[in-house]
Amino acid sequence: MNHASGGRIPGHAPLLAVTRGSGQAQLQGVVEGVHYGSLAIVDERGTLLAGVGDPEGINFTRSTLKPLQALPFVRDGGLGRYGFGSQELALLCASHNGETMHVDLVRRILARVDASEDDLQCGVHAPTYYDATHQQRPAQFQPGAVHHNCSGKHSGFLAYCRLHGHGLATYLDPDAPLQVRIRNAVQEFAPGHTLVAGTDGCSAPNFAMPLRRLAHAYARIASDDDPALQALFYAMTRHPDLVSGTARTDLALMDTGRGDWVCKIGADGMQTIGVRSRGLGIAVRIAGGSTWALHAATVDVLHQIGLLDDPGASALAPYFRPDIRNARGTRTGLTQPLFTLPRLVS
Repeated sequence: MNHASGGRIPGHAPLLAVTRGSGQAQLQGVVEGVHYGSLAIVDERGTLLAGVGDPEGINFTRSTLKPLQALPFVRDGGLGRYGFGSQELALLCASHNGETMHVDLVRRILARVDASEDDLQCGVHAPTYYDATHQQRPAQFQPGAVHHNCSGKHSGFLAYCRLHGHGLATYLDPDAPLQVRIRNAVQEFAPGHTLVAGTDGCSAPNFAMPLRRLAHAYARIASDDDPALQALFYAMTRHPDLVSGTARTDLALMDTGRGDWVCKIGADGMQTIGVRSRGLGIAVRIAGGSTWALHAATVDVLHQIGLLDDPGASALAPYFRPDIRNARGTRTGLTQPLFTLPRLVS
């Protein structure tokens, strides 16, 4: 049977093997775990250049959708109306760490549009910074909605509502003018496909689409001549620290790409990359949602297609076929890719 709750299960394939052994000669001996997933690499026309698993499988976009959720505000002149620049736009697209630079910018956006922290409906969690840097959160620290990794996106939602004179209390309703506008914008990137709707972790509507379509969206963000898409690309690549934060992989990816790669991670094993110089879009999905496996698979994709010849000499070295080590630091196994891609970049 290929159905769960009425939906087709994507035909994911083995992407990574994790081995365990005793002694250097045995490290590759026994496969202890396998991470399944799919990936799609397309050109700027959406043509599939390489794929593994199920490039046409339907997957929720999660936070990779954020640039498209900011698109209506950009197209309607919201940046100029409120005097926002590339920093504010980067934060509208962010899954940020909740660091001081992020929180201060969220508060600045809210003040500019005459909204307050109480208007944010994203919920509250501890700043991602502490997990990313393996630091202990101060016992006396009490996070608020501004520390939520999606508070930048939600502040952009509120700015859109102010721009058009809509009420703030219902901005997350699927039938609210903002969310209808976002759905129509997202539909442009999935022509001929009926979007599947769901609710994201921050309570905002989210959509599922074929993995290949999501890859194409990022190819367009990277290389389309649409001024709004160009603004998104510029903001995200100019301020990757605002899009993510200290010790985060989107920051490491965009730093490594040196302004050529626009990158956005999504919850539960989703990564997207757009490559401006090559007109490429990449989408990687780990079926079990492992963030660790997602990073390893993504870096291997970049290496195999020729975008990253020497991963070990880059900021992405920790994620390239990482060793498995125990609490004492002893090397107990390896991570190995189970997919092979053509070299697309010479």
